[in-house]
Amino acid sequence: MTRPLSIGVAGLGTVGAGVLKLLSDNAALIAARAGRPIIVTAVAARDRARDRGVPLEGLRWHTDAVMLAHDPDVDVVVELVGGSNGPAKALVEAALAAGKPVVTANKALMAVHGAVLAKQAEAAGVTLAFEAAVAGGIPAIKGLREGLAANRILRVVGILNGTCNYILTCMRDQGREFADVLAEAQALGYAEADPSFDIDGVDAAHKLAILAALAFGRPVDFDALYVEGIRNITALDIKLAEELGYRIKLLGIAAAVEGGISTRVHPCMVPVSHPIAVVDGVYNAVVAEGDFAGRVVLEGRGAGAGPTASAVVADLIDIARGRSTPVWGAGTADLARIPNVPMEQHRGAYYLRLMVLDRPGVLADVTGVLRDHAISLESMIQRGRAPGEAVPIVLTTHECQEAAMRAALTRIAALASVLEPPAMIRIETL
Repeated sequence: MTRPLSIGVAGLGTVGAGVLKLLSDNAALIAARAGRPIIVTAVAARDRARDRGVPLEGLRWHTDAVMLAHDPDVDVVVELVGGSNGPAKALVEAALAAGKPVVTANKALMAVHGAVLAKQAEAAGVTLAFEAAVAGGIPAIKGLREGLAANRILRVVGILNGTCNYILTCMRDQGREFADVLAEAQALGYAEADPSFDIDGVDAAHKLAILAALAFGRPVDFDALYVEGIRNITALDIKLAEELGYRIKLLGIAAAVEGGISTRVHPCMVPVSHPIAVVDGVYNAVVAEGDFAGRVVLEGRGAGAGPTASAVVADLIDIARGRSTPVWGAGTADLARIPNVPMEQHRGAYYLRLMVLDRPGVLADVTGVLRDHAISLESMIQRGRAPGEAVPIVLTTHECQEAAMRAALTRIAALASVLEPPAMIRIETL
């Protein structure tokens, strides 16, 4: 075998320790597949005293992660610090400037700065690999960028955040409310102490921005995404969705539509017959539709030490073998400048739940507003009577424009008989 590939790892948290463990436990297998051994020669982390559960003896230790880029015995820099700016960005920029390949698991960095970093990697003639940035151990990046390279991608849909999927699954299976399940998820370690990045859809949006760039061969554009989280989903909505033949999932959707590309993250009602509807718990899934390959479904663990380390080491094996692909699947000069279609132009069906006073004329008032905005109803659920009390009315609509629906909801919310803001969830037939 040829000279070992020496790597420096920045960040020794869950994923960093997982990478060191994987490289040690599967060393012989990895060497055979890489054509040479892959060894860790240096690490960067702030706390030397903390027990990471893996041996660190004999490794050079840098308290400043950027020093890995200048370490003469480091061939490849592995960035596992996280965050779209700060030390992570500084390290990746320094490594590329030094002509060293970089492997990162940093979805925020790639979503926000991936266009600039890709140009820097291209100019330096080195690899910038990020398989671990999306969906953990699922080979979503390679699947889109290389496996489906001959296809015109029509749409990419994903369950991209395991925390949200776990919460929605528990709410459905146990009939519990969002706040209760979130507290349990935090206690179990599935959700952070500050869970806003997960439950507000930002984490999923970072990943979707990356998938959209790969799918449609255009520069990554995080700011173009519409993002909505799951804070307002209730156990009642989940129960009613099941009655209507749907399940509620937080989805990232990037699709070629009339006028350009639509990129959005929000709760969706999906038919129970669709493969993505049965992906539960902390699992992730990515569904891509190619013009020749058709529908391709990838499912697996989207986070954790083992799955994410698996993706990191897969990138290292590619580098050891000399396999290199442009960051976004094509050279930066060849990326398409396809316009973004704003959310207001989205067309689809909708689920509406209204809490109203049970009295004559209420339904006529609501349907009159929908009529004024050219929104037609597909179905309605109203059970029992409770004159003078609050009752739920559930409506599903035929396809209409998002702007019209938002305008209608503003008027409906202002009706005296409507007691709380209407709940609205988009229906995706996929």
